Amino acid sequence: MNAEAQSDSIQHLSKLEINKKKSEVFSGRDSTLTLTIDTLVMKDRSRLVFYGKKKVNLKIKHAIIGKNAFIFGTDSKNNGSDMDITIRFDELESLMVSSAGLDANNRAKTFPNGNGGKISIKYLSDGIAPQQVDKNRTAYLSIDTEAGGHSVNAQSDIRNILSRIGTGSRPLGGLPQGQVYSGSAGMDGKSDVIAVNEF
Repeated sequence: MNAEAQSDSIQHLSKLEINKKKSEVFSGRDSTLTLTIDTLVMKDRSRLVFYGKKKVNLKIKHAIIGKNAFIFGTDSKNNGSDMDITIRFDELESLMVSSAGLDANNRAKTFPNGNGGKISIKYLSDGIAPQQVDKNRTAYLSIDTEAGGHSVNAQSDIRNILSRIGTGSRPLGGLPQGQVYSGSAGMDGKSDVIAVNEF
């Protein structure tokens, strides 16, 4: 299912259930999305994805999270979304929240290596408190705000670029957009997790 969101939109869902290994995608132009979900059920390995969002304000009044659930946000230009999440965990097995920057790809139309976003998670103290120490225990929460470009292999990028030079009518005609993207990594983001008493 794909929920199309307008620029700077505000949405409210009484219940959202994402089945095992399935995704729910909120997409649109680079914008802000404010989303309130009364009850969110994420089954094992399900994904909640925000695509084309610079900023996501997410409020979840009741969350039932299975194993290896995943929340991800990107602005569609390789940068991670800034995400402000307020959530009450009724059940929590394991959850990853990511606003990692993505890698540039000199093989296709792309943007430079992206910056990681800022993630702020406020969990309600009357629900389950997440832990970030032991991934083999329940209530595990992991956060990824790493910049894109850390995994770039400069040698293979150079070989790819050199093989394309002169293949078209222009010297760099074989490169997407006629550009070469630097192997320099983007900037890492940051995160915080705090307990709160109310939404």
